[in-house]
Amino acid sequence: MEQQKNNNVQQVAEVQDINEIIAVRHQKLEDLRAQGNDPYEQVKYEVSATAKDIFGSYADYEGKEVSLAGRIMSKRVMGKASFIHIQDGTDRIQAYVRIDALGEEAYANFKKLDIGDIIGLVGEVFTTHKGEISVKATKYTLLSKSLLPLPEKYHGLKDQDTRYRQRYVDLIVNPEVKDTFIKRSQIITAIREYLNNRGYIEVDTPILNTIPSGANARPFVTHHNTLDLDMYLRIAPELYLKRLIVGGFDKVYEMGRLFRNEGMDTKHNPEFTTIELYEAYTDYYGMMEIAEGLFKYVAEKVLGTTTLNYQGKVIELGGSWRKVTMVDLVKEELGLDFNTEDMPTLIEKAKALGVEVEKDTTWGKLLYQVFDELLECKLVQPTFVLDYPVEVSPLAKRKASDKRLTERFEFFMNSFEMGNAFSELNDPIDQRKRFEDQVKEREKGDDEAQMMDDDFVTALEYGLPPTGGMGIGIDRAIMLFTDSASIRDVLLFPTMKPIKA
Repeated sequence: MEQQKNNNVQQVAEVQDINEIIAVRHQKLEDLRAQGNDPYEQVKYEVSATAKDIFGSYADYEGKEVSLAGRIMSKRVMGKASFIHIQDGTDRIQAYVRIDALGEEAYANFKKLDIGDIIGLVGEVFTTHKGEISVKATKYTLLSKSLLPLPEKYHGLKDQDTRYRQRYVDLIVNPEVKDTFIKRSQIITAIREYLNNRGYIEVDTPILNTIPSGANARPFVTHHNTLDLDMYLRIAPELYLKRLIVGGFDKVYEMGRLFRNEGMDTKHNPEFTTIELYEAYTDYYGMMEIAEGLFKYVAEKVLGTTTLNYQGKVIELGGSWRKVTMVDLVKEELGLDFNTEDMPTLIEKAKALGVEVEKDTTWGKLLYQVFDELLECKLVQPTFVLDYPVEVSPLAKRKASDKRLTERFEFFMNSFEMGNAFSELNDPIDQRKRFEDQVKEREKGDDEAQMMDDDFVTALEYGLPPTGGMGIGIDRAIMLFTDSASIRDVLLFPTMKPIKA
């Protein structure tokens, strides 16, 4: 109890201290404005070098004058000389500031600067006696006044919730966070390179849809005022992309945001980034080749290795990835043989393993449920799981050898589902029937079941060539490549519940 009181007193004291600091900073701004030096009136500042430039090519810059700009991250005043570190978009660099170089008035004003202020600085590049590459300042310009103190003054910005809500502060004080998002950009660039080099073209399809299609998911609903029409944020671009294959584009992909009105956890955010790609005249085996090649290409390009270290686990992308059918995996791991055992036996065994079997379950639904609930969590190394039941694959082509199954796979790493692919269903009669089955499921209360899309069926009636298609979760891939524990760590601005005033 006494400890709690002490903590409360300390928190109140810190709030009061911060409020005093903010008040002082506001007064400094008013003083500057009164002197005719409003920092917010600066509209441009010429920068001739970055910190990274200087560190990377010191011999080219030594003894030469440069112009830098960045945020003050540390400040040490020693009478007639001071040291500061400024952080630009590339790195932090030290500046040495002397009264005899700036002049008394400018130096007096310099000492009033605060950590967090953004300045421009002109000076000569040199190395201090302690061996630190620095800039000997001859002039500075205040470019923006920071009215709020950086959190590192108060033990750093560690609280995850605050970091996600105030990503701008997180990026300032936690350099490793910025590195994650630089790597994110590099990964996305490498993915595009891989596909472009294979002859794919990037396209854009609508985000506002009149029918939520291409996946089994609950959509976000909005309203178009002019058309007086309810519309949906897209849950997948699949059916539009396959329309393009019908129209004669043989290789297409789209990378962008999808929106699903579903739960949130370390692997799910309501808006997320995926890539979907479609190629005419290939099948799901062709998509396996692309998935494996793409991940290896990105790993080598961005990380320089195909060995990932993720949260203490080693995941090896090199070599040939495992391929196993869902039926075989369930039999190997759990002893349920969906090829030979009857439904009563399978249901009894599934219940004994803790699966809550629905009354109206089918062979395919039970197979998928058993796999989904009991085996996905065991797939740590890259694994393709093949041949999903028709009931859970309304857009995939049936297997010729077993009409209960489809030519569909998902691939997994670290128990994450990383991607989903089909030999695409191109039979318009079968497709219409499966949409009708989905509509029935929706009428029973499944709000994730798909709606009828008559226009897509019409497109198929014009003729869709044999096609392979795949969707990959970009955010989950980036989690693995950057060793990030949560999807929120790889989204600059994850979805957050507003704080009530």
